[in-house]
Amino acid sequence: MKLVINRCYGGFGLSLLAIQRYCELIGKEAHFYRQEGWNDLAKKVGVNERFSLVHCVHHDYGDTVDINAIPDNAYSDENVIPRNDPILVQVVEELGVKANSSCSKLKIIEIPDDVEWQIEEYDGVEWIAEKHRTWR
Repeated sequence: MKLVINRCYGGFGLSLLAIQRYCELIGKEAHFYRQEGWNDLAKKVGVNERFSLVHCVHHDYGDTVDINAIPDNAYSDENVIPRNDPILVQVVEELGVKANSSCSKLKIIEIPDDVEWQIEEYDGVEWIAEKHRTWR
């Protein structure tokens, strides 16, 4: 089984290009908006932008949108994609370093299919561990 983990401090994240490719493969649109300052307006940004705090939505709201007008179910969140999702693995394999966000260095790890696994991390650096019982 292949899984995607982050191997640098900062935490798991996908570049906008990787999010766009993932959405394309699952059949959803990808439009990117960045909230401007402390107000509720968000401006459309391109896929090659390196901004943080960019929202990916599945509908084109034009050049500027009130962030409150976007329904909750219109957002795409890469943090809820299972790390063993074959489409996620495909995107990281296809894009290589271009799949990394500004705070991530993604790596594909292969483990046996029958392993019950979990992701563990320290300050964003992740590794795969076999699940076991713990009491505290």
